[in-house]
Amino acid sequence: MDAFRRQASKLRDQVAKQQQFQAVIKQISGSGYESSDVMVIDEVEMERHHHLDKLYRSTRAGRDFQKEIVKAAEAFTTIGYKHIETGTKLSEECFKYAVENTDDKILAKAASLYGDACKNVEKEQEDLNRQLFSQIIEPLRAMATGVPLEDARHLAQRYSRMRQEAETQAAEVSRRQARVREAPIPENVTKLHAAEYKMQELKANMAVLGKEAAAAMAAVESQQQRLTFQRLVSLVEGEKSYHERVAAILGEVETEMVSEKQRKESAPPVIPSSNSSEKTKYFLAEATHGFDAASEKELSLAVGDYVVVRKVSPSGWSEGECRGKAGWFPSAYVEKRSRIPTSSANAEVY
Repeated sequence: MDAFRRQASKLRDQVAKQQQFQAVIKQISGSGYESSDVMVIDEVEMERHHHLDKLYRSTRAGRDFQKEIVKAAEAFTTIGYKHIETGTKLSEECFKYAVENTDDKILAKAASLYGDACKNVEKEQEDLNRQLFSQIIEPLRAMATGVPLEDARHLAQRYSRMRQEAETQAAEVSRRQARVREAPIPENVTKLHAAEYKMQELKANMAVLGKEAAAAMAAVESQQQRLTFQRLVSLVEGEKSYHERVAAILGEVETEMVSEKQRKESAPPVIPSSNSSEKTKYFLAEATHGFDAASEKELSLAVGDYVVVRKVSPSGWSEGECRGKAGWFPSAYVEKRSRIPTSSANAEVY
């Protein structure tokens, strides 16, 4: 009987220490993925529990962020295909106008140039859509719904259930301890020992499972963050490259359209051959501005040159001869003279 009393006294001391420890842990504990008000495990296990809770939250946030990126990339591709459809329609209309309005040479040429540019831009959009799918959507979606993450979360959930079981068993140990205090008979002591043994088993299993779950979750978190960062960089690079190529295409076509317009407007007029037989009235003119010929059809002039003007076109160009050469020049660059001044009487006109 004395032995039972000493055993009961020892158990009371252990219970008092455990209750004191639990009170401290309750004060510092926070809510977790499966938190509980019953704190039954030691400080090491509590640290592991909080670490696993943090990993669980982190990987969940990482998975949600991956899904948001996938959702945005899918929206980009949807917009991209709509852009392709619209651009293709506009390109067809541009080519149609160019073919049916050949008389309007400047606008027809611009329409044809822009039609080509639209086709090139749509090709770049198709390339971007393919890149978004292969480099952004597929890798992130695969990880967000993949086996490694699900397996790690499953381990964490198993650990959580085992922890709840340990809490229930801790309550059973406390109940058995109270029974021994009330009646320290062999039957009650035996049941207390059995409850404590089961508790120790649960603690050992929890320690193993907790380490395994934490390692799996940490590995997934690391891979998750690394992959998400890489895919974000790829997204930025893809969009940047796309916009740079489109800007280059549009810049090139703009330059060509403007140059074509300037070339058409500054080109000498084409006089129908039927007019060549008509009688033309020649006159003498003096160059008041210098002009450099841009083609064989044009005539270079220096200030003071005298030109025999043979044709004047309503387009602002005149045709004439000076120093043995003939060609076109701007009408506004010369002034009509009735005769060559005495000081220039010996100047070579043609």
